[in-house]
Amino acid sequence: MFQYRQVLVRMRQGDSDRDIKRARLMGRPKAAELRALAIRRGWLDAAGPLPEDAEIAAALGAHRRAASTISGLEPHRAIVERWFAQGVSGVAIHGVLKREHGFAGSYSAVRRMLAAVRAALPPDATVPLGFAPGEAGQVDFGAGPVLVDPATGEPRRSWCFVMTLCWSRHQYVEFVWDQSVPTWLGCHRRAFEWFAAVPERLIIDNPKCAITRACLHDPLVQRAYAECAEGYGFRIDPCPPADPQKKGIVEAGVKYVKGNFLPTRSFRDLADLNAQGRAWALQEAGTRIHGTTREAPLARFELEKPLMKPLPAIAPDLGSWHGVTVHRDCHVQHERILYSVPFTLVGKRLWLRATDGAVSIFEDYRLAATHPRGRKPGQRLTVTAHLPPEAQAFFLQDRAWCARQAAAVGPACAEFIARLLTDRIVERLRAAQGLLRLRKTYGPQRLEAACARALYHATLQYRSVKNILVGGHDAAPLPEAAELASPYASTARFARGAQSLFDTDEKLTH
Repeated sequence: MFQYRQVLVRMRQGDSDRDIKRARLMGRPKAAELRALAIRRGWLDAAGPLPEDAEIAAALGAHRRAASTISGLEPHRAIVERWFAQGVSGVAIHGVLKREHGFAGSYSAVRRMLAAVRAALPPDATVPLGFAPGEAGQVDFGAGPVLVDPATGEPRRSWCFVMTLCWSRHQYVEFVWDQSVPTWLGCHRRAFEWFAAVPERLIIDNPKCAITRACLHDPLVQRAYAECAEGYGFRIDPCPPADPQKKGIVEAGVKYVKGNFLPTRSFRDLADLNAQGRAWALQEAGTRIHGTTREAPLARFELEKPLMKPLPAIAPDLGSWHGVTVHRDCHVQHERILYSVPFTLVGKRLWLRATDGAVSIFEDYRLAATHPRGRKPGQRLTVTAHLPPEAQAFFLQDRAWCARQAAAVGPACAEFIARLLTDRIVERLRAAQGLLRLRKTYGPQRLEAACARALYHATLQYRSVKNILVGGHDAAPLPEAAELASPYASTARFARGAQSLFDTDEKLTH
């Protein structure tokens, strides 16, 4: 309005429109319009006071509205406003109006109407959030560079984990392969160790690795992340859904990493990338003059660190929770590795907690099984006590067990079992197990005698030993060894015929 008041003063002093143009205050056509308006309103009367700025603005606005023409898009204003509220672009609106509503105007008409609709909206004001030293940190993921995955040898996208302290703007940067729960928890552990302190709360988005159900008032925190917060003593503060502006500090930090660190460097692998990232965070990002605080983040961090929570004396055992089902083979599966649980839980839904070194399986709150963490896909970790009784007996009664039990019965039984197990044609383990079970019915003494008789007759059959026991033949004494010294002994087959033959030869000689 100052420009219009100055022009009105010059007009009161008698300057012409040409003089006003020459003074570069206003063009001649516009000055002529203003002079006509001032004459109608009586503003050029030197005896009266100049009007207030509000009166000039109101008069100019009414004059412009009266002079403007009605847009050909006015009949479609309602539909344009509805599409604008839905986020439809002006080009798309213009195309639909031409194609389906018979609008023959140009895109400029649509653009002017959208500008008017946008101007009528209430102002989109924002207020920056302030934080006290040590009060909060913000966490976010961003896309990292593409590197060669050593596991597959193929190019793979990496991800950038950033934790920024809200007051000092000091940050921790780490590049990882995924955004899984174990990776999320491990990044938090290493970030706290980087700062050697813990903020009061962490402001996060709603990633699945941290929040299982995003909600404005009652977000549901992932069980493993809740344990992490309890162990380190910080509070989790998720942003409202679709409102990442609540963590704008770390959003700017991620952009700073992607715009200032990544484009100017090359990396051999993920380890080299993280080594350079840590050096950059200390030597460049930490020592720069921050655009908002106008101080170096590391200098402010020295003041903030004493006000943060100390690290716990013993680092929490961070683990991820997973729902698993017990298969018929008494095992559950996690990351393609099988872990056994008691056979009474077959078919039930359990909880599995996996840490870096161990896997624990729970039925509700009760611990059902614990195993060392498997490392190789396809690995099977089994505790024999978890199997059904018949399966336990089967797996326990191996060759070594049979040899020990047979030695406890006696030397004949031990020799019989040893000959069974050394058969090079047929697997005789079941026969050995069945033979040893006979001692429950007949006792070890009778089993030893039966094995001795079977060996005496050179029959290595389970059924032979059982028949000896059933018929009570184990009680009969074994024949003396001397009786079998000659094939023509009295007990040998054809002995009588052989003796008569000797007698005949003797007669012939006489």
